[in-house]
Amino acid sequence: MFRIEAEVDKARHDLLRSRLRDTNTAASPLIDALRRTPAVREVPIHLWALDDSGDLAGGLVGHTWATWLHVTHLWVDAPHRGTGLGSRLLTRAERIAHRERACVAARLETWDFQAPDFYRRHEYKVVCAIPDYPPGITEYTMIKRLP
Repeated sequence: MFRIEAEVDKARHDLLRSRLRDTNTAASPLIDALRRTPAVREVPIHLWALDDSGDLAGGLVGHTWATWLHVTHLWVDAPHRGTGLGSRLLTRAERIAHRERACVAARLETWDFQAPDFYRRHEYKVVCAIPDYPPGITEYTMIKRLP
């Protein structure tokens, strides 16, 4: 008999995510090779751009795992868009992932109204498109091989 609960619980979320990651890593055919590289561990990557007054102008949040960089969030405040700040954040994350964490590729998700053209300019390729997610919107998964 099981009891099913529907509540937000950060501790359980973190435990479930950790157990799923461990299960997936153990099932990977490349587990021995992955264990020998520092990029096998999930390591957060957070970059913050602050303006002259110290306010948040933009940022990038993601993680590296199994030789991949996963960009979860990249945002630039409206007054700073078009200044190259987004490019600087993305390039810096890719550099850290590749040079410091032995990552060979990057991935991210974006919607058609967000930044697919921005990512294309940075050599990301669409590998998956999900139409109507949410309704009327297309979500793209994009990847890039790191140099």
